[in-house]
Amino acid sequence: MRWERFFEDLEHQLDSEWEAERAVLDSEAERLRMSRLTLRDRLAVLAEESDEVAIDLAGPAATLRGPLTGVGADWCSLELGADAHGALVPLRAITAVGAARPALTRSTRPVGAAGITCRMTLGFVLRDAARRRGAVRVHTVAGGAHTGTIDRAGADHFDLALHDADVPRRDTAVAGLRVIPFSTVTWVQLVGIGI
Repeated sequence: MRWERFFEDLEHQLDSEWEAERAVLDSEAERLRMSRLTLRDRLAVLAEESDEVAIDLAGPAATLRGPLTGVGADWCSLELGADAHGALVPLRAITAVGAARPALTRSTRPVGAAGITCRMTLGFVLRDAARRRGAVRVHTVAGGAHTGTIDRAGADHFDLALHDADVPRRDTAVAGLRVIPFSTVTWVQLVGIGI
């Protein structure tokens, strides 16, 4: 009888130690998972649910508000409303992201399967905008904004033909040309292009 109680006590003690060790391992695994979580990963979860976000940008104080509509390799897109159209934001221009507490908590969950959009770079998206020939308004870190049509996009810059947003890009309407490095762009308002 004493031996049975002795073995039961040992078994309970081993079970308790095993549970404590497993809890430590689970905590460490969660810390490791969180250490690998990127801003892009969190934005991708918010975009899956089309969560409303507030994105603070570098440069002169600017905050964009709206539902996230997509996330690429180095950019995200928001719907700003019917009048303001869509916005394309380079991730490196983001200084802070705000959202409802449940959405931010949910954004720390493991990311689902990645689609092709996650591999599209800012250059890829701007080359598509050049192909579509719609008007854009480019906001820069210096606080300026240039309106026109993207003529071509390179590896780290793009050419913008300056003209009014409501006028098609014609040589007679072009007031000038700008070569704009990606590194100076805080966001691109997609005036004549749907996202």
